Amino acid sequence: MSVRPTKLDATRLRSSLKTSRVSASKHLQVRHPEAVAYLRKRGIEVEKIREHAVRLVASGVLSGALALSLPLVNQAITFAPSLKYAGASTQKLQNDLISEISPLLPAKVEPLRREREEELSVLFERVWGIKVYGELEGEHLNQTYGYIGAEQHLPRYPGDTVSQHGGYYGSGITPGKGAWGYFANSKSQMTQDLVQKEKYYVAVQTLYLPDWNTRLKYLRDWYKYRKVLVVNPINGKTIVAVVADAGPAKFTGKHFGGSPEVMAYLGLNVGMQKGPVILFFVDDSDEKVPLGPLEYNLKLGQPDLTT
Repeated sequence: MSVRPTKLDATRLRSSLKTSRVSASKHLQVRHPEAVAYLRKRGIEVEKIREHAVRLVASGVLSGALALSLPLVNQAITFAPSLKYAGASTQKLQNDLISEISPLLPAKVEPLRREREEELSVLFERVWGIKVYGELEGEHLNQTYGYIGAEQHLPRYPGDTVSQHGGYYGSGITPGKGAWGYFANSKSQMTQDLVQKEKYYVAVQTLYLPDWNTRLKYLRDWYKYRKVLVVNPINGKTIVAVVADAGPAKFTGKHFGGSPEVMAYLGLNVGMQKGPVILFFVDDSDEKVPLGPLEYNLKLGQPDLTT
């Protein structure tokens, strides 16, 4: 004897889900008012988090059984921005990054698969609170996971000397200009922004891009002072820098170069002064991400050191 399948009553299902949603929303507001306040502060209405899923279920795209088997409150929290790193210490952020990044990297340093880059983008945004990508605006380096080596200070203007760079004098200063020339035409034209750009700079292998010669003018402008995130997967230390030079050469076995300040913060200015890093582009059209070490989640705020 065959069993005739029961016809799905979409209207009734939609109504049932709506009632459950309202009930769960009220429950969340009573039990977790701080979470609700956090979501609303960021423009997220708790009552509407599941509306899209409800429409999909009612139309038959998702099974009703699956939707009803998931606790609505838990789903609301899952879809919301994580509060895990609100006020977290730098050490916690770095430790969590280390533990989560390891399974996403290959056994040896080599180009990452695009799906791995996407997973890392999600991880970095969750931990540090900024949007970063292996590919940005259609541009992608040949390698986003590679070895970085120590570079010298760059001359910021004609007549600049290493003694005027405020530290790491032993690193020296390059005899020639960087790939994009001087940062300023004279010392008097140096701004704090330009000081920071030289202080926290990296070199990337633009010359080895397959379309570098055919799109030279566009790519030179696109990469000039392009903001990047550099992550040391061994110790979790992360820093924001800009692209201000080209290199290193392939025969060196390195894929990126870092200023004395960048290498020092990453813990790579000793011994061989070389180590593996992940380098992603920062999506920061509003210029809200500062250069230098990342030591707290930029979206969720700094830890309260007074408590």
